[in-house]
Amino acid sequence: MSKFLSLFLALFLLSLQAQTLTIESCIEKSLQNHPDIKKLSLGLAQSAYAVDVAKADYLPQVTLSADYNPHNTFVMPQNGSFNTITDDSWQVGGVINQKIYDFSKTDSTIKANEKGEKIASLSLKDAASLLSYNIKNIYNLALFQTKALQTREKDYQTKEELYKQAKALVREGLKTQADEMSMLSALYGAEDARAQSRAELHKALTTLSLYMGEDVPFDVTLIDEFVEQKDDFKSTSEDAIRKNYALSSAQEQISKDSLLYKAAKAQNYGSIDAIASYSHQSTLNEYDTSMVGIGIKIPLYSGGRISSLEQISRIDIEMAKESYNTKKLQLKEEIETLLIDLQRFHYTTKAKEALIDSTEATKTIVEARYKEGLSTYIEVLDASSLNLQATLGLLESKFAIRKIIDRLEYLRGEKE
Repeated sequence: MSKFLSLFLALFLLSLQAQTLTIESCIEKSLQNHPDIKKLSLGLAQSAYAVDVAKADYLPQVTLSADYNPHNTFVMPQNGSFNTITDDSWQVGGVINQKIYDFSKTDSTIKANEKGEKIASLSLKDAASLLSYNIKNIYNLALFQTKALQTREKDYQTKEELYKQAKALVREGLKTQADEMSMLSALYGAEDARAQSRAELHKALTTLSLYMGEDVPFDVTLIDEFVEQKDDFKSTSEDAIRKNYALSSAQEQISKDSLLYKAAKAQNYGSIDAIASYSHQSTLNEYDTSMVGIGIKIPLYSGGRISSLEQISRIDIEMAKESYNTKKLQLKEEIETLLIDLQRFHYTTKAKEALIDSTEATKTIVEARYKEGLSTYIEVLDASSLNLQATLGLLESKFAIRKIIDRLEYLRGEKE
């Protein structure tokens, strides 16, 4: 019996867990399934290989070659005339090339690719942080619509009860048919508003399920774990300039382009290489050839290609700087706007909380007077409408505050 109770309790707790959804689990599953995150992860791996490609220029380059000619004609001078001999021939050999010095071209290219790897890492972090922010928005929207639906449900029940009261008062001759029809109209309006809230909740949960890669049932329980911290966000702009992923990536791009410009300039001076080669040939005679020495390559004329590449790299630096300045300006502008809105919604929240207390008391008094025939249906509906709008307004302002705080945390480069 005890085993049966334990099993039943375990299944019951499991079913409760299956119907509960937290914002952390939503973010975790979305990060695992979203294609943008997978794509940027592959891009990070690709940039790491680009570093290996650049480093390969510091290592010896070994080349093997072989060829065989089954039909080869050789011309031989003999007694003042030329004789031809047809025979096969073959050759095998190898060359080893070791870079000694190239005026920091390879070193700059390696460092530039390492910057590219860091940029890819920052892009991945930024995408993950942005996705977390979006998931928070969708989750909080679903939470808001859940509470709005509950409010709409209460409003519908209130309107339904008022309609029943109006019908009873009409039968007793205390109210007119206009009262009954007005209450019925208000009931239909409440039903329509409730259906709209239900549809919006369904949309939010559907979007959440698409991000997570699994179905989210409509009756899921969303856990509200939001706790507003005592943060005045005074240093937000400075923090964002130092830690914002997109801005840091733009700054790294300037460094990368500077290194590529240095590598492009180094091409004008060429390179010094150590070369060793060996070859064995079999034609009419067999013989070996070998060579060990130093080779110097200096580009004297390239048709303007090297100088053009140098200018392109220089312009890339200036473009990267302007891109950084643009992002910095946009970041400051957005932060200042968000801080203004945050302060405004804090005042709105206090005002709505006070308004709810006032409208609740008014609504109770007016409904009681309506039952005694001392108030009109217009006064009842007005009091109910004011209370409803105040309640929904409070929910909206709290949702707006959450959205702003989440956005500020994202801009400051803070993880979920």
